[in-house]
Amino acid sequence: MKRKKSFSQEELRYLKLLAQQYPTVQAASSEIINLQAILNLPKGTEHFISDVHGEHEAFLHILNSCSGVIREKVDDLFASTISKGERDELATLIYYPEEKLEQLHRQMKDMDEWYRITLHRLIEVCRFVTSKYTRSKVRKALPKDYAYIIDELIHTNYAEADKRDYFENIISTIIDLEQADGFIEAVSAVIKRMAVDHMHIVGDIFDRGPRADIIMDSLLDYHSVDIQWGNHDILWMGAASGSRTLVATVLANSIHYNNLEVIETGYGVSLRPLSVFANEVYKDCDVHRFAVKLTGPDADQYSEKDKLLSARMHKAITIILFKLEGQKLLRHPEYGMSDRLLLDKIDYANKCITIGDTTYPLEDVDFPTVDPKDPYTLTPEEDTVINQLTASFLRSEKLQKHIRFLYSKGSLYKVFNGNLLFHGCIPMTADGELLSFQIGGKERKGQEFLDYADTAARQAYYHKLGTPERQLGMDFLWFLWAGRNSPIFGRDRMTTFERRLIKDESAWTEPKNPYYTYYQDPAVCDMLLKEFGLEGPHCHIINGHIPVKSKKGESPIKGGGKLIVIDGGFCKAYQPTTGIAGYTLIYNSWVLRIVSHEPFCGRKTAIEKNMDIANSSRVFERMDTRIKIAQTDIGAKLQAQADALRDLLSAYKAGAVPEDHRE
Repeated sequence: MKRKKSFSQEELRYLKLLAQQYPTVQAASSEIINLQAILNLPKGTEHFISDVHGEHEAFLHILNSCSGVIREKVDDLFASTISKGERDELATLIYYPEEKLEQLHRQMKDMDEWYRITLHRLIEVCRFVTSKYTRSKVRKALPKDYAYIIDELIHTNYAEADKRDYFENIISTIIDLEQADGFIEAVSAVIKRMAVDHMHIVGDIFDRGPRADIIMDSLLDYHSVDIQWGNHDILWMGAASGSRTLVATVLANSIHYNNLEVIETGYGVSLRPLSVFANEVYKDCDVHRFAVKLTGPDADQYSEKDKLLSARMHKAITIILFKLEGQKLLRHPEYGMSDRLLLDKIDYANKCITIGDTTYPLEDVDFPTVDPKDPYTLTPEEDTVINQLTASFLRSEKLQKHIRFLYSKGSLYKVFNGNLLFHGCIPMTADGELLSFQIGGKERKGQEFLDYADTAARQAYYHKLGTPERQLGMDFLWFLWAGRNSPIFGRDRMTTFERRLIKDESAWTEPKNPYYTYYQDPAVCDMLLKEFGLEGPHCHIINGHIPVKSKKGESPIKGGGKLIVIDGGFCKAYQPTTGIAGYTLIYNSWVLRIVSHEPFCGRKTAIEKNMDIANSSRVFERMDTRIKIAQTDIGAKLQAQADALRDLLSAYKAGAVPEDHRE
């Protein structure tokens, strides 16, 4: 005789709560069957992207194309039946349905036959990408206005004669009622939604490129995403939290790279207080070391007056930045960075500075707001300017919305389906051990330090403005941005001071943490994975931050295949060095493969000429058998739900929890 299972009071409380959702044996049994069916489905496709750096057009194209996955599906279905040109057009239509339809309407007089052919093809692609999911999951992904029709079409057996007539009648009705454009847009959205189950952004959405805000808008609408904060994301998180130092850093970087569109147009931050201050205080100053980098097609449009104003603004905000950074270092001796206090080391008489054991000539010592006796104190005018600018960052509704999203979907690292994701590094010593930080009252290293850092980063945003806790958090965000061996900066020092004021480029070096040497060793990668609770042949570290110099033969695959670096140079400024325009990673139920991308031709050209980003795909790991959802992190949660429901069934049958048959 089978012994009845007994339940503790705590277990019974939980089961009674669960019974509210599944009040009968039948309801609980049905859900167990549903969960078991899901667990036996293939794992969904994961898409990994890193170091986007504001390049919104290239990012959106890779997002729309799923790093070439959609084009592969189109080719798999139609390579032997339609021409390459037609497949190019179909792929572009899926990526950019609204814009492509607008172009086609201008070119074609009679769209009906094109609609008929195209709708058939789109339904085929949609059926293909949804085939490995449950009908329930697909239904939840369908747009409300066309949900019933799409569901019917992708689940209709076209081979049966009566079903063929039914299918054709639906297509004809859509065209006759002039709903084809809307339907094409809806089906294209479903294809893109179902081609990738989950996306990982492994850091650095912001800076360098023109419109990080457009990228953030697209992520807000994405169905399933997580973000591992990069150093440039932390920078903007700190600025949005009200850190005057990081506001100054954001502005100094943006002015230096002539990337103000995201500041002024994207987030509505006015730079007028800075421009007025700079024109008044720095009008007679030497600003040649602060000339702005003007690149791109609009570089010739700037007058000498514009260039001079930009250089003055750049110098003004950089001096404010140096002072604020110095104040931070004086407040936090535990950062171990007193050697980076440089303003008080300037020899104005001899126009030089001694850093370590080396004395360097300075190209510029014309600093009207710096008191050599008290170099880290802001003048009243500087204080007013930086306060006004910081208030603008705090008031920007769009920026605050984006930063809240970064906090809600983001973290310093993530363990997901056997992979460890982080942007920068796990700080290590020269001996190959985990580096300890004396911070927060104790020594921390490895996962413990990253967990502490993640909590401190949140403290900067969620504690009340003006409190010591918030200030401590904002200071720590600056440490994450530029601190010695910070896990997302990963270098010994940030040499902004040297780059602006010293001509000798040997002073500009920023030594990398030993992690970037040791990550070539499979044993070290295994040690780091174990630190975060991961072991096994299919566990990997997925890393961004350091561009891979592909044109010099460098491989993105390190540590004998244990570590993959997917920063290949989305940012146009890096592409001459890297030789490509970014790596992305695809992890489906069969393989892990890395995709390298060539520079993007631009959205307008891509739509008009049906041009995709040229890419090459390399499978570097195959699974022994197809991975099922049961083997994933989500699968573990679903299995736990199924186990709890089995306990509920036992409780029902034992009478420990009564069924409720009321309707």
